[in-house]
Amino acid sequence: MTRLELFGTAHCPYTREMREWLELRRCNFVEYDVEIDPAARRRMCELTGGQRTVPLLAEDGKVVQVGWQGRTCMVEAL
Repeated sequence: MTRLELFGTAHCPYTREMREWLELRRCNFVEYDVEIDPAARRRMCELTGGQRTVPLLAEDGKVVQVGWQGRTCMVEAL
């Protein structure tokens, strides 16, 4: 079974739009807020080689999409 992971933030409108799109398609996914979850932020950075933009969609541990319709939000560095 495919494992989808959505990395985003609560304040990013594009994360919200991607989540709504996934829900509309009835996709099963796990969502992480990288602003409040340090482990999720580290995992996102590992997947992207340090890129700090959201939303990010990963499938089975591989990045399949960064951003939503060409738009992203930047996550501040810790």
